[in-house]
Amino acid sequence: MKSARFWVVMLLLAATGLMLHARGNTDWVPASAPLGELPETIGGWTGRDVEIPAYALEVLGKGSFLNRIYTPATSAPPAAGAAPAPGAASITTAAADDPGGVPVTLFIAYFPTQRTGQAIHSPQNCLPGSGWTFESSGVTELTGSAGRRYEVGEYIISDGRSRQEVLYWYRSHGRSIASDYVAKLYTLADSIRYNRTDAALIRVVTPIAPGDTLHRAHLRAVGFAEALLPLLPPYIPD
Repeated sequence: MKSARFWVVMLLLAATGLMLHARGNTDWVPASAPLGELPETIGGWTGRDVEIPAYALEVLGKGSFLNRIYTPATSAPPAAGAAPAPGAASITTAAADDPGGVPVTLFIAYFPTQRTGQAIHSPQNCLPGSGWTFESSGVTELTGSAGRRYEVGEYIISDGRSRQEVLYWYRSHGRSIASDYVAKLYTLADSIRYNRTDAALIRVVTPIAPGDTLHRAHLRAVGFAEALLPLLPPYIPD
């Protein structure tokens, strides 16, 4: 028997689809810079791109994607054979021996339009499908450079061998949204008000390395995400 959550999501998707169909076939898509031009140096972190497998791109659909691992400047780059991170787009997340040198990985999926049936895949769906289970889930806050606070989703996940700290949020027209439901409601509302359905999913992942602590992993992920926030508008338009 399907859960109430499933039917709520289905109703939201159906309502969104009907409204978009009634509005016509063309969105207004504001200009944006390519995600690949996002700085490779963010704060004290240096990034390198990781190729997204063809099967993952097929699942993700028509959008723009960034898959990058960021390593602290004082840490050596992770080994090429490191284990992939969770989700439809695999990301390398090997940890250094020193917990202070553990990398973070960044995945961004930006969809200029969701009118043609393309939709952002929720981590709550893709992570279990990749063999990860949720140890805990909740919401945490990021603080932007101007003091503005942003709510984002936060998970601790495990595959039985390793654990990961995950932050994720939807970015839509200047908003940062932690809830799948709220993100879909904003898509519906903004398609009516502005003829826009563009949005992005942003995910930050860091391993909980041997000798690490949950608190330290949390601070690492939050610190990176807060450094990332002011850089996003050119690539994910407000």
